[in-house]
Amino acid sequence: QVQLVESGGGLVQPGGSLRLSCAASGSIFRIYTMAWYRQAPGKQRELVAAITSGGMTNYADSVKGRFTISRDNAKNTVYLQMNSLKPEDTAAYSCNADIMGSDYRGLDAWGQGTLVTVSS
Repeated sequence: QVQLVESGGGLVQPGGSLRLSCAASGSIFRIYTMAWYRQAPGKQRELVAAITSGGMTNYADSVKGRFTISRDNAKNTVYLQMNSLKPEDTAAYSCNADIMGSDYRGLDAWGQGTLVTVSS
């Protein structure tokens, strides 16, 4: 069994910063791409940023230059540093990982989500 546990969400003023973390645990053989998604009220879930096991990244246009995704492969953890936050960044942020379990079966794993609210 594999779990993804996020942390770091909360309330922040416009222009502020937050850092999200997502740690994977359980019967893991290898983790491939890790990503952050978000879903605002009344909107569809969207990809925010993704990072491959080799460190290649891609970002949604709306967050380029403000958000940075990184990972620590030794800790099976992915991070999302969010700077210059705007009210439109308010959403539930979820971690996703493409994992091969110790049984060599593929798994598309999701965290439970963490709420980010940007408001004055």
